[in-house]
Amino acid sequence: MVVSVALWSLAATPGEPSVISPPGDIRITNIALGDQLADESGRTTVKLIYRRPGADDEESDEEDDEEDEEKEMDNSELSTTVLCSLTPGKIEQSTVDVVLNEDEEYLIEVVGKNTVYLTGNYIDQSPFDQDPYGEDEEDMSDEEDYDLEEVSSDVEINPDELDIPSDDEDRFEEIKDDDADKSESKTDSKKRPRDSDAMETEEQEGKLSKAQQKKQKKLKAANGEAVPTATADKAEKADEKKSKQEKKKEKAEKEKPKAQTKTVAGGVKVTDHKTGSGPQAKAGDMVSMRYIGKLENGKIFDQNTKGKPFKFRLGKGEVIKGWDVGIVGMQPGGERLLTIPAPMAYGKVSQPGIPANSTLIFEVKLLSIN
Repeated sequence: MVVSVALWSLAATPGEPSVISPPGDIRITNIALGDQLADESGRTTVKLIYRRPGADDEESDEEDDEEDEEKEMDNSELSTTVLCSLTPGKIEQSTVDVVLNEDEEYLIEVVGKNTVYLTGNYIDQSPFDQDPYGEDEEDMSDEEDYDLEEVSSDVEINPDELDIPSDDEDRFEEIKDDDADKSESKTDSKKRPRDSDAMETEEQEGKLSKAQQKKQKKLKAANGEAVPTATADKAEKADEKKSKQEKKKEKAEKEKPKAQTKTVAGGVKVTDHKTGSGPQAKAGDMVSMRYIGKLENGKIFDQNTKGKPFKFRLGKGEVIKGWDVGIVGMQPGGERLLTIPAPMAYGKVSQPGIPANSTLIFEVKLLSIN
């Protein structure tokens, strides 16, 4: 399986052949002319010169070393092929599929006047089923000796088949679990005592001092068998107090006056959700606002909820008419809901995110008046 691992490219110029000795396997996929042409009408041919496979097998390693030092590749061992021919205006690039092997030496020769550009990838040609760590069968033999796949975890063994000497049956002696005895004694203690036992308990309690009796009550409470009356009283009082607080809160919410809606000039509806404090906004004031603008379907088309507040001079036409009449009378810290009909907004003219003839709904908050 061939996998591309990195990009490779080469600019080959006319004249001397370009020598390629790749550090890894390379696949050349495309050859193209550049953006600047030395010859706009001439043809450029790209040749590949390579050593024939098996040419080095006839010589020893020592002879190869000597030849590498003294001379270049022997022409009798070389082969030449044409990768492509490119002509400006007709064929300016060509798709190829040529693999150059690692550590081999190749020559790219350009016949013509134009520079050509070769593009491809470094590739990995390792077989897909090859062990990445290079372990052989001998290394894996030890693991095969201990292969437990043939043994099922669900195997049931008949006790009669176990080879247990019958003479050793007496070597096991039964040991009573102390914890089991304790649990049994606790279970028995919850049963109703006999009359004689109850009389003995009462006599013992009569002999105990007051401090010991108090301590015994505390121990019973810790075991969950008895709850002191003081603790029960505290829990009951806490529940009563909580119930009273909830009723008081519900009463306050019922008595809280509901926000009233009034209609001002142009049919703009104004609903005060929170009344601020300080001077009331009037025409000519510079006001700082936070707002959320919505359509009637609830879609938000604009908002200013953080960062630099929105400022404008009230009543001077710097905003839509619905704002000029709807903000009047607000106090710093106040929150108001404005329902503005289309004639007091943008009318028949559509805006980004706002269709024509839209009624606009604004949640506004006055931050300050300057």
